[in-house]
Amino acid sequence: MKKEFSKSWKSSKQPRKQRKYLANAPLHIKKKLLSVNLSKDLRKKHEKRNINVRKGDMVKVMRGKFKKKQGKVVEVNTKKSKISIEGIQVKKQDGSKVNVKLRPSNLQIIELNLEDKKRLKNQKEEVKQKAKPLSTSHKPSQSKEKIKEEK
Repeated sequence: MKKEFSKSWKSSKQPRKQRKYLANAPLHIKKKLLSVNLSKDLRKKHEKRNINVRKGDMVKVMRGKFKKKQGKVVEVNTKKSKISIEGIQVKKQDGSKVNVKLRPSNLQIIELNLEDKKRLKNQKEEVKQKAKPLSTSHKPSQSKEKIKEEK
């Protein structure tokens, strides 16, 4: 198997190929995979289901050992696709404490860090561009009923 990232890769049923794709993906693609789902009230407010996590966001752990704990995002490691949260730590053998790195799929955003005013504006523009209707210059295809009537 090649070690480079394949631009032409579509999908595979094999988990090993899916893991390989994620491990070898470039950073601009890995960044998109760091999206965390929003809480119900934020979903209604921003009309989005998930959003890329940033340093300063308040998140809640939904799965694992630290389930139901909340904290502020301290670090987002794009290369490893991991997120560190303030207050969620593990004691090492020598007595020191270390932040636990969690997967974004196990988190939920409770409160957004809106210091960057463009954070949601850019995403709203992207949604509007995707939602634009197709141009009406092309002819709509005839329905089956009209074809039958012509015969």
